[in-house]
Amino acid sequence: MPVIDQKIFADLKQMSGEEFINELIETFLDDAPNLLTEVRSALGSKDADSFRRAAHSLKSNAMTFGAMKLADLAKDLERLGKENRLAQVGDQLTALEEAVKSACEELKGLKS
Repeated sequence: MPVIDQKIFADLKQMSGEEFINELIETFLDDAPNLLTEVRSALGSKDADSFRRAAHSLKSNAMTFGAMKLADLAKDLERLGKENRLAQVGDQLTALEEAVKSACEELKGLKS
């Protein structure tokens, strides 16, 4: 199963154009690792609000490209942050990191 939903990506590409989709991909490739760092840092300092915001941004960015597994993982973490249940994150952070890595790799291949 592809990491990026090809229909969503194709629709985005058609709507935004070839040049702009490459800019969007570059922005995602720059932002995603930074957002992951924010999630990790907020978890370490038990800052539920910052955790929620970073997870929300990752979710939104992932949905833009059709990276649905990443979006779902980020949504779950966003909910834990919103409910101030950071102690329940467990290995979901590892899954999120792997999903970000997979989405970045696939998006790099989709650049033209």
